[in-house]
Amino acid sequence: MGNKSTLVLKNEYRDSVFLMRINELVEKADGVTKAAVMMGTEANKELMKEAGLYTEEASKAGPNDLVIVIEGEDESLVNKALEYAKKLVYKTEKEEKETSQGYLSIRSAVSFEPDIDLVLISTPGEYAYREAMRALLLNKHVMIFSSNVPLEKEKVLKNYAKAKNLLVMGPDAGTAIIGSVGLGFFNVVKEGPVGVVGAAGTGIQVVTSLLDLAGSGITAAIGTGSNDVKEDIGGITLKTGINMLSSHPKTKVITIISKPPSEKIVNETVDILLKVNKPAVMNFIGFKGKDISNSIKFADTLEDAARVSFNFANRKEFKLPEWTSETEVKEAKDNLTSKQYYIRGLFSGGTICYETQYIMSKKGIKAYSNSPLDNNYKIGGFDSSKEDTVIDMGAEEFVRGIPHPMIDFRFRKERLLKEVKDKEVAVILFDIVLGYGANMNPASEMVEVIKKARSINDKVSFVASVIGTENDPQGLKTQVEQLKDAGVLVYPSSTKAAQVALEIAKR
Repeated sequence: MGNKSTLVLKNEYRDSVFLMRINELVEKADGVTKAAVMMGTEANKELMKEAGLYTEEASKAGPNDLVIVIEGEDESLVNKALEYAKKLVYKTEKEEKETSQGYLSIRSAVSFEPDIDLVLISTPGEYAYREAMRALLLNKHVMIFSSNVPLEKEKVLKNYAKAKNLLVMGPDAGTAIIGSVGLGFFNVVKEGPVGVVGAAGTGIQVVTSLLDLAGSGITAAIGTGSNDVKEDIGGITLKTGINMLSSHPKTKVITIISKPPSEKIVNETVDILLKVNKPAVMNFIGFKGKDISNSIKFADTLEDAARVSFNFANRKEFKLPEWTSETEVKEAKDNLTSKQYYIRGLFSGGTICYETQYIMSKKGIKAYSNSPLDNNYKIGGFDSSKEDTVIDMGAEEFVRGIPHPMIDFRFRKERLLKEVKDKEVAVILFDIVLGYGANMNPASEMVEVIKKARSINDKVSFVASVIGTENDPQGLKTQVEQLKDAGVLVYPSSTKAAQVALEIAKR
């Protein structure tokens, strides 16, 4: 067991997005084995216990106290990292305050800036309902980044918002672009004619990025939160979002992205779209629907959703950049041994994990997963892989007490090195998501571990989708080039990456 040091900053509340960024930087400091930078809520204390970072000082912290716990082998380096973390908290906060005005409450913010029309809530889940309701009472749209809000409270918020023709995005809404302003995790997407409503954050990022790369863009991307399409909630935000986009003059096409909701929600969505005088595309991943008309279509995959949306709105050809040649794919197939047959997928979120399973199922292949298409193939996220296995590394078991895998690659890198030791594995399939909120150089994280993996098994092929646009801060071209230089087969579409992985492994 390493040395642990704890610092509790009394009454220093910071939101979870802010703390995730600090946590990521601290864990990269010299001598740090692991770290927790979070508020002292009871839920977070449980996460600290699970991570082995719960200390006596942390136990005494209150929900408004900021707790920093750092573990490492060398005590002096741990203490140094603790000071570094403290400086980051105040330095980053100072920088943000210099570029934005701070207020003590939603009411005070609205009183000084009455033109505010949307409030982003990023508090511990137990406080999110209260703050969201305060915003709704002031007639403001709401995005709730926070998770762990009970379904019954989510429904109360959304029904109240519906009555006032307001949006409640979330809880657990990670992505939105409203009025050209990105919220949460988002890509820099050109303005264009497509309006998107989605209960799948990564799915929104995939489709909007593909539209951008093909030369189109969006009017808005409304993230509903994954629970919205459950029958308990009834798709309230999904339906409100469709109605808002239907009356938006610049929105020419409405696109809907989600894991399969119940048949009831699908039928209700279709009923609404039939009343809208605009083309619409529905991609309920894995749901096999028949087109309703020439202007209301079901898309089979995320790439299909982007393509059909593009074709409704543009006269030119839908064309994506080609980063990998057929020759490179053939060489990858030729390099495999006769015993290599299986795919191991390591994904930053559930949407691409789910889509990959669906694409595999169309070829008669069922994959094991912690987020399975077929519950007979369910395994735990930390269980050993068997045969074809795809893992959602954004699932709760991986993000307790640490940043999202779009930011922190530790579990993915550990898992990759484990997977290549299996001599029956043909392909390691993974995604990299660019944009604001994500790791600022994700390709370098994966290239580092791929080099190690090749020293263990030089026969395995690596296939990746890079989800992003040319205007994302990481630099799309730079990220792709790093991966290509490491011998990775790279695609702009998660759909195409899964199809190529199948072509190689099941040759």
